[in-house]
Amino acid sequence: MSGRDLFCEPRRIRRGAALTLLFASVLVTGAATGSFSDPGRKSPSSAARPTPMGHHEDVTEAAAEAMADGKSPMEAAERAVSRSGDRWGAVYSQGEYEEFQEALDGQYTGVGLWARRERDGRIEVTRVQSGSPAAAAGIRKGDRLRSVDGEKVDGRPVTEVVSLLRGDADDAAAGTEVALGLERGTRAWSRTLRRAKLSTDSVTVHKLAGGVTVIKVAAFTKGSGDLVRTAVAQAPRRAGIVLDLRGNSGGLVTEAVTAASAFLDGGLVATYDVNGEQRALHADPGGDTARPLVALVDGGTMSAAELLTGALQDRGRAVVVGSRTFGKGSVQMPSRLPGGSVAELTVGHYRTPSGRSVDDRGITPDLEADDGSLQRAETVLSGLGDE
Repeated sequence: MSGRDLFCEPRRIRRGAALTLLFASVLVTGAATGSFSDPGRKSPSSAARPTPMGHHEDVTEAAAEAMADGKSPMEAAERAVSRSGDRWGAVYSQGEYEEFQEALDGQYTGVGLWARRERDGRIEVTRVQSGSPAAAAGIRKGDRLRSVDGEKVDGRPVTEVVSLLRGDADDAAAGTEVALGLERGTRAWSRTLRRAKLSTDSVTVHKLAGGVTVIKVAAFTKGSGDLVRTAVAQAPRRAGIVLDLRGNSGGLVTEAVTAASAFLDGGLVATYDVNGEQRALHADPGGDTARPLVALVDGGTMSAAELLTGALQDRGRAVVVGSRTFGKGSVQMPSRLPGGSVAELTVGHYRTPSGRSVDDRGITPDLEADDGSLQRAETVLSGLGDE
């Protein structure tokens, strides 16, 4: 499992769930996580209708009763969500929710570290964002993160480590300090960094030998879909493309649909239901349908990224290489609770163009590959190019 100090949902983190994704007013009344969102900022006051499981009213009632009794409405709502069995349900304070939206707008407060937990429980730095406090401190890919503000991190879920880096428990702002314990080989040292407001590097592009263009999408934040389309337009003619969605935990589904439009000439991207009402998402016409394309995925490919992968696979547009994706295909919608917190509860699921459900199943790649998956993608592209 891997993560970065970009998106962080403290309430959900304590339940060990993955990143929520937002879904929105241009598609439904309100917005929903794990799904679709308006390119603009969504309002936490958007009201969702009762969920099929009927626990929306239970959560609201629990919060109202707690507030009337002088107790914490947010804690009462969290208990109600936990009792409901909604795996992806979550409750956020107003500040947490606004911070989450800010992250989806392409900004976050942190130090610029990506990390993963190794099999032995150690936390390893997998990437350092250029120009970040972590980069300025000389931290490098492969360094081991041993502690954050004196708390040992070995064996902890990466999401909790990310929360510590960001200082979510204290709503830490840019400029606040965080002390890191680090290790590189036999050397151990400590550094104190100041958190900063950073821009997400959600789409990166580089070229391989032979002209193959690799488009890495780390998350579907605001504007990422257009960045993918620009990268495709600027790629060498007839050269293959690797769309790298490994570790992409999702984001704004409208951005994933825009990305799909870079490779499809209109048509269905996904269907979804909200409280039983069926809806559909379609690509824009005019995408590049001829260029060889491989989509790289792994167990960290989630939600909006799975939706995009499923569309490209079902429509025969891409060869999917890697390992089975995470399997989050549910739709959450937010509503304001008494006391000002926000609950996001499951209201439906999405399906790929052929009608496949992703939730708890994920996307099975056309070609299994773990180590060396990028090299496998290059081999596949060379074969596609010869056709």
